[in-house]
Amino acid sequence: MRDYIYGYFGISVEGRRSSKPALLDRLQSISGLILALFIVGHIFFTSSILLGKDAMYAETKLFEGTAFLDKPQPIVVSFAVLIIFSIFILHAALAMRKFPVRYREYRVLYTHAATLSHLETKLWIVQALSGFLMFFLASVHLYLMLTIPDKIGPYASSDRIYSDRMWILYALLMIMVIVHAMVGLYRLYLKWGIASDPNPRRSRKVLKMVMITAILLLSVLGYSALATYMRIGYEHRESYGERYLPGNGIVKGDME
Repeated sequence: MRDYIYGYFGISVEGRRSSKPALLDRLQSISGLILALFIVGHIFFTSSILLGKDAMYAETKLFEGTAFLDKPQPIVVSFAVLIIFSIFILHAALAMRKFPVRYREYRVLYTHAATLSHLETKLWIVQALSGFLMFFLASVHLYLMLTIPDKIGPYASSDRIYSDRMWILYALLMIMVIVHAMVGLYRLYLKWGIASDPNPRRSRKVLKMVMITAILLLSVLGYSALATYMRIGYEHRESYGERYLPGNGIVKGDME
């Protein structure tokens, strides 16, 4: 047990430093990058509802494999979600290595952040808190997409958001994932890219503006889409369970 604990934190029993923390750090950065890029793409994909029900329906069928299968297969969505879910759990496990676990460590972190007023320290705290909340909120969403991939579409998604009251979870999750992802990309560049920059001070300032702008734009896009799903769900509340078909057609009980 002692060998395992020492090795996990990068110290061998003989006191020599280990390369394991560096490897775990790279895995955390790579998994975080994949998830952050996925979040950006996911917000754009779900925002297709802003272009109309037909656009969202067509996109749903595309993700169900219509580009290479004879007919849509929702299991394709489940498989993709399983991959993302696995990366999500891996990233969370790696990130937890750096969480303070004792009261004294929390006090040191709090004193450091309050005394120095260092932006990067505050951003780390924001990421830690948002990541902790996301572990619960995002897990619910990913589990639903994993187990009911056939219930994704203009009406099915809107019914879930409005009639099933899932808008509460998505409203909280939206800001968490956007902030966590954009702050994460900002900190990733600081960690791995700014060392080779000829003017790191100027780059840091530009990066802050890009990060803030991205958070604002993605939030407007994401919450606009959420409001649209809620409006459709409200209008469709009397026909809960009916599925959308192109051309304003609906069919009850069939898969989309």
